[in-house]
Amino acid sequence: MSLISRHPLWLLPLAAILLGCSEKEAPEPVRPALYVVAHPLLIDNLGRFAGTIEARYESTLGFRVPGRIVRRNYDVGAVVKEGDILANLDPTDQQNQLRAAQGDLAKVQAQLINAQANARRQQELFDRGVGAQAQLDTAQADLKTTAASVQQAQAAVNQAKDELSYCNLRADHDSVITQWQAEAGQVVSVGESVVTLARPEIKEAVIDLPGPLAEALPKGIEFRVAGQLDPDVNTLAHVREIAPQADSATRTRRTRLTLDQTPPAFRLGSSVSVTVSSPIAQHYSLPLTAVQETDGHARVWIIDKTTYTVTPQNVNILRRGPKTVLLEGGLKDGDYVVSYGVHSLKPGQTVKLDKESAQ
Repeated sequence: MSLISRHPLWLLPLAAILLGCSEKEAPEPVRPALYVVAHPLLIDNLGRFAGTIEARYESTLGFRVPGRIVRRNYDVGAVVKEGDILANLDPTDQQNQLRAAQGDLAKVQAQLINAQANARRQQELFDRGVGAQAQLDTAQADLKTTAASVQQAQAAVNQAKDELSYCNLRADHDSVITQWQAEAGQVVSVGESVVTLARPEIKEAVIDLPGPLAEALPKGIEFRVAGQLDPDVNTLAHVREIAPQADSATRTRRTRLTLDQTPPAFRLGSSVSVTVSSPIAQHYSLPLTAVQETDGHARVWIIDKTTYTVTPQNVNILRRGPKTVLLEGGLKDGDYVVSYGVHSLKPGQTVKLDKESAQ
């Protein structure tokens, strides 16, 4: 076979390459994209909230014995000292128990005197050789038993005295009475709430924030607390505590603010107005499926409204929920964010908006 006859076979691979280069690559199919519209939960102002001044430390007291309340010695708002008697129970039952216990003690004390005399007599007889060992042992055993009974009766008397003293409800520290839960004439059980005391030396502002708003509060946020009657009386405050669960009726969460200073006008129970004093970063709540996490970094995919291409954007995760995630950084109000199928996206990929999915 000649060289010329074999020449076309050499050209076959080259022709295939040239043919492939001449053909245009098939365009990547445009995939539909489910998306949500990002809106910040907080912008620059939380608004104004009504609150009250409360004591940080409160205690609720109750009687240690059951009975009927015969007297309340102070009204709400009264300042009391440690040991002051706040209320009294009818002591009749406790007095009767004490008298019965004292009678039992006197009885066994008399028995103890007889047992001591008998033990001495039996010891003397035994020492003179006219007494039996068995009688001496019995007398000494009776003496020990009677002495133990005296100790038991004395303990009963002491307990009866304590229970009688428990008919007086005393303040456990210097405080202010903020609430009575029981009235004179009411029968209360052991430990039932009777009165609430507050320590006035440390006060704080208390407000109720909407649930999503409370969750989005950044660390270090600063509030300004002002008197409702005199706004010139004000101070700065910071979040000390946010209730872990929202109120079932109002869907708000109780938020307690530590006051930087405590003006004298901020009395317990006084009304205050609370506003945000420091700037707040924008936070966004998105579906959990909108976030892609790789190598310890979180990102979302933003759809360009002009070219309908997607671009990844890094974000910071503040809090996770069962179905949503709270984010900050990288987003703007009105951004279209892909909400499903983010793991199959590529930068610059063209998508088709599924308008019915917009939220």
